[in-house]
Amino acid sequence: MNTVEPIRDPKKILAIKKNLREEPDKRNYLLFCMGINLALRAGDLLKIKVSDILDGKGEIKEYLYITESKTKKQRKIKMNEAIREALNYYLSKAKVFNPDQYLFKSKRSNKPLDNVGLWYLIKKWTKAVGLEGERYSSHSFRKTWGYQARKYHGASIEMISEKLGHRSTTVTKRYIGINREEVNKMEEDINI
Repeated sequence: MNTVEPIRDPKKILAIKKNLREEPDKRNYLLFCMGINLALRAGDLLKIKVSDILDGKGEIKEYLYITESKTKKQRKIKMNEAIREALNYYLSKAKVFNPDQYLFKSKRSNKPLDNVGLWYLIKKWTKAVGLEGERYSSHSFRKTWGYQARKYHGASIEMISEKLGHRSTTVTKRYIGINREEVNKMEEDINI
């Protein structure tokens, strides 16, 4: 089965962030940080405009309001500290003035980066930190958020399911990559 994987190892996430922060183009650092923290589908992430994240005074908004393309649901997403840090860093380096500008512009036009371009970048980023043998794509952003929320932050499957907009926790369990290996490890670790 050829499934997309979450980035499971927090050290790999930090390594990708470090690599991207050192690149001349600061857009990619912001793209990765927002991607793994917002847990949006790629199409929704790539359509974010400057006006979606900055108020009229140029301050970062507290919440991102978005209508999901797939479900047509309105979402209100807290701009957490990691997103705020990445935005402040990006905005201190980039010249972003037009509120109608896409935050993640293509290098070739004023249009947003497309899904194929994002897929290529994620392949490059994961390969650079030794994750080339796995299957990573733009969907890895959402899956990474869900996996990390459960594994390292104690979020319940029900809360993750709600955040990702899944209809059932069964879908969420499969989606975030709970596999037999993890269940076996849990069985070994819990000795009552």
